[in-house]
Amino acid sequence: MNLTDDTQIGYDRVAEQYATRFINELDYKPFDRHLLAMFAEMVKAQGTVCDIGCGPGQIARYIHEQGADAMGVDLSPNMVEQARRLNPKQRFEQADMRRLPFKDDELAGITAFYSIIHIPRADVTGVLREFRRVLHPDGWLLLTFHIGDEVRHFDEFFEQPVSLDFAFFEVREMCGYLEAAGFTLKLISERAPYAEEHQSQRGYLLAQVGKT
Repeated sequence: MNLTDDTQIGYDRVAEQYATRFINELDYKPFDRHLLAMFAEMVKAQGTVCDIGCGPGQIARYIHEQGADAMGVDLSPNMVEQARRLNPKQRFEQADMRRLPFKDDELAGITAFYSIIHIPRADVTGVLREFRRVLHPDGWLLLTFHIGDEVRHFDEFFEQPVSLDFAFFEVREMCGYLEAAGFTLKLISERAPYAEEHQSQRGYLLAQVGKT
């Protein structure tokens, strides 16, 4: 069994519990709401926005509420089912971020909130190139991750047996991956964790497709 299979199976097993825990998480995250509102304002007249690794759809829902055409994709079919149930007016599809189901230049924007953390370091630049492929020539990416240099392995998640790896990235490291994939960094920020979160420092990178 490979890492992708492990990740899909793990999130399939915890989808219902995960949705219950995180569907309203933005209620206590003013920093995230601020950045997402800004992002929605930048892209809402440009076309479709996709939240990659959408979980139960909380990020896509918030962007939609700000007036943008937002959808989501997730590796886990069960998580997609939760997103559709909780956000029936929006589009959600099952997909692997390594091979997105979009044409070249199809999307105005991508958000990826803590989804890149399940990609091994050696594969991150390739995934970001796939993001770039499906974005408009001037499209936007808002990426978040846990800051650090370790990989944490979980054998249990929401009291279910899983095999999940969570990669932490240094900010300079992730900036390098983005630049190697053809993005230009526009905003770099960090924040401390909220009390309700896992207690890790958080990184936020806003990038635009670079001019070729």
